[in-house]
Amino acid sequence: MLNHTSHGHPEAPAVLLLHGFMGSAADWDSTAGALSEGSFCVAPDLPGHGGSTGLPDEAYTMEGAAQAVMGLMDGLGVRRATVAGYSMGGRLALYLALRYPERCAGLFLESASPGIEGTEERAARREDDEAKAGHLESGDFEGFLRGWYRQPLFVSLARREGMVEALISARRCNDPRELARSLRGMGTGSQPSLWDELENLRVPTLAVTGEMDGKFVGIAQEMAERSQRISVETIPSAGHSVRLEAPEAYLSSVRRSISRAGGG
Repeated sequence: MLNHTSHGHPEAPAVLLLHGFMGSAADWDSTAGALSEGSFCVAPDLPGHGGSTGLPDEAYTMEGAAQAVMGLMDGLGVRRATVAGYSMGGRLALYLALRYPERCAGLFLESASPGIEGTEERAARREDDEAKAGHLESGDFEGFLRGWYRQPLFVSLARREGMVEALISARRCNDPRELARSLRGMGTGSQPSLWDELENLRVPTLAVTGEMDGKFVGIAQEMAERSQRISVETIPSAGHSVRLEAPEAYLSSVRRSISRAGGG
């Protein structure tokens, strides 16, 4: 099974928590602790992250990661779960709901997308992901980390004193070569576009974004236009990392999502 943490009683309604790129199960400790009274929260290290390393090549893809997550659920005796995911973990959560709907009670997507719809744009993103993977393998992991959090996506995060440094410190626990494998196999350029499948979504879905993350606010709104199952919530005074920038509002949204899915 994937390396993982769990909080709460195994007989309570299950909540599966999927981290973003360079994250780990530990990212969810505070959230899982807050939800554990009425839920069984399971947070895996996704392939290439934390303690889930040295896996077969096929595990570092959307389908391979989905199968690994299903294997974890089977091993823990979890039949269905509300699936919450951030960024890369949100893309995986959506993939799970579309490919394995019988295992998903509901979705909570934080700053996530269905991938890239255009073929040329997806190819360009694969080239960019490959360049980033090469940087990860170059031996300059510290430079990669600092460059990553200088991206426009994280401008609002950088305005919060000490938050970027804390994240960089946490991300150092990863193996950069394993992160490169994940980026090549699970990056937005490599994953299949799920846009045309949104109309087939069968589970209640809440797409949450921060109001300062204009790109993903637009993506969430377009997702809702393509599926009646998707509702959108925009959190004030937050950017891409809603959980970190507006923790109380984030937790309230997660609880509403779990309740909507029939758990907790």
